[in-house]
Amino acid sequence: MSHPQKPNPDGRFRMFSPILAGATLRERLIACFGALIAIGLTGLISGYLFGQGPHLPLIVAPMGASAVLLFAVPASPLAQPWSIIGGNTISALMGIIAAYLIHDPIIAIGVGVSLAIGAMSFTRCLHPPGGAAALTAVLGGPAVAGWGLLFPFVPVGLNSCILVGLGLLFHKLARRNYPHFAAKVTVNTHQTADLPASLRVGFREEDVDAALAAFDETFDIDRGDLGRLLQQVELQATIRAHGDISCADIMSRDVVSIDADADPADARELLLKHNIRTLPVKDENGRLVGTIGLRELSRAAHRVGDILSKAATAADNDPAFSLLPVLTDGHAHAVIVVDNEHQILGLISQTDLLSAAARALPTSRAAL
Repeated sequence: MSHPQKPNPDGRFRMFSPILAGATLRERLIACFGALIAIGLTGLISGYLFGQGPHLPLIVAPMGASAVLLFAVPASPLAQPWSIIGGNTISALMGIIAAYLIHDPIIAIGVGVSLAIGAMSFTRCLHPPGGAAALTAVLGGPAVAGWGLLFPFVPVGLNSCILVGLGLLFHKLARRNYPHFAAKVTVNTHQTADLPASLRVGFREEDVDAALAAFDETFDIDRGDLGRLLQQVELQATIRAHGDISCADIMSRDVVSIDADADPADARELLLKHNIRTLPVKDENGRLVGTIGLRELSRAAHRVGDILSKAATAADNDPAFSLLPVLTDGHAHAVIVVDNEHQILGLISQTDLLSAAARALPTSRAAL
């Protein structure tokens, strides 16, 4: 039984809301522009290289579907370079094989698509337009028959390579992350058998696997990305629950720092005297340029500025709990709070954040 469209809380109907999570009007406009350029140039380049006529199509139809994935959902595992190139080429090859072995077109189209899915799965290049590539190879007529076993490579493979090449260039210019790499598994920076601190509470990898098994469905998202998304959801919920605590509320304001031109021996003395692990480093104008600790001081240098590390920074009005990922990753021991001119306003150490979390615990328990 169907139900009428219901408006969202903001008054809009669901049909006007993004179908995919994270899809915005800006992202869709970028996708439209990218597909416009890439498909046009793919046809132009292919036509220039091999000519245009009945013996060779300008561009094969599955490229349109590949462009949808490449530009509309570039983070999808189905839209990565090998998925597009391998998926289309291998599927077209499966279609050619089915057409040669089976003379009944009805049976051939079914076998061709079936073989395409199996071949793409085994070669880790599953790509939905590959099914269309297989059908094109079976039903393509004289243009396909004339090329025989070369058809999967020219024009299908050629079109796919050109499209991916243009996609790589476009995404780079648009500052989008493509090819998309799933989040790396967090490792223990202390090189011990313990799990990283951020993974000792909350959900674990086996919980993600159990949840996926419980749904018994396949989702168009990399497993690593799914875990990273869930971690971000946990963080956002924590920030929402305790967003009234800002960095300015818990930061140390009397910050011990050192000039970039200072002697490393002076930095060591300050670290030991004040019993701290991170020392902010300033330039001649008082702006933060980095931090230094005992690890950096283990390297030989004539001045502090030669061995400093990149500083983790925040603004004074940022939620304090937004620093959780930085201060629990095993790398940073403190976050430097700066203004718009990169002047040092304060410092938040792991101890400062732990104290803030301890103060927030009674409120959390009361809410339960």
